[in-house]
Amino acid sequence: MKTQAPGGATLAIDDDAPALELHRFAHAAMATVFEIHCAHADPRYARQAAEAAFDLVDRLEQELSRFVANSDVSRVNALRAGETTRVSPETMDCLGIARRMHALTREAFDVSIGSGLERLDFVPDDFSVHAREAGARLDLGGIGKGFAVDRMAESLAEWDIRHALIHGGFSSVLAGDAPPGRDGWPLTLSAPGNGGVLARVCVRRTALSASGTRKGDHIKDPRTGQAVRDRSAWVALCRRDADEAEGAASAAAWGRDAARSPAAVAEAFSTAFMLLPVDEIEDLCRDGAGLSAWLLLAPTDQAGRAPALVHLGG
Repeated sequence: MKTQAPGGATLAIDDDAPALELHRFAHAAMATVFEIHCAHADPRYARQAAEAAFDLVDRLEQELSRFVANSDVSRVNALRAGETTRVSPETMDCLGIARRMHALTREAFDVSIGSGLERLDFVPDDFSVHAREAGARLDLGGIGKGFAVDRMAESLAEWDIRHALIHGGFSSVLAGDAPPGRDGWPLTLSAPGNGGVLARVCVRRTALSASGTRKGDHIKDPRTGQAVRDRSAWVALCRRDADEAEGAASAAAWGRDAARSPAAVAEAFSTAFMLLPVDEIEDLCRDGAGLSAWLLLAPTDQAGRAPALVHLGG
């Protein structure tokens, strides 16, 4: 059931696990491919539910993409000092999560890519964004797929389809209830550049996200502008119900966001974990129940040693 993924760090359904009898639906959006794997007695009903979820993704792309003319994000990016624009409730929700993750990760996760998120004021009650200064340039590519996956899961739940796994671009995954007769969804964590399977996990009610670079690629730290190489990160975040999140919120600042948007939160963490020091990542995993990470770290010397896979958290 494994589908070929791009060359970056990825997640996939484990080929070596016993075959699952599932319906599979795919849809191209947000410059990637979204897939739904689900169990349901009626294939036609399952397809209708999947199409409704994919329609939602298409609408979100029109709101969240900076490449779509007159999208919410494009209008925010065009604001001059003192100007305000209205956005959709979904865009405001996504921006709110992005800002809270920005603060939580000490600005390592930054949807303004260093252009200055503080230039903007978000007004949730009015669904509006006000520019204190011109120049902020938002790119929700580091959280948008996860946010869309979360909304797809909500849509499938409205159709009473809960035994499902959803992914966006092989890098943002939300595992719902386990397939019938199974303990969970069997997944693999693979290294960038088709470097082989690094770990296998079996999960349910869990969001996972992968971030990484292929050989020769790099990302820039928005705080310094410096290129960062030779690291990949996978994040797993247990999905909580709303009542559980109330108790988790006291231990984890992101508890409430994770209750409704676990894939978005996991995607933000995996992006930030490409940049943060290992000890800070370990602190976040220790303080937040249900958060764990795998880091593929390049050796610090020139002895030709292979990268090391480090697992942090539960």
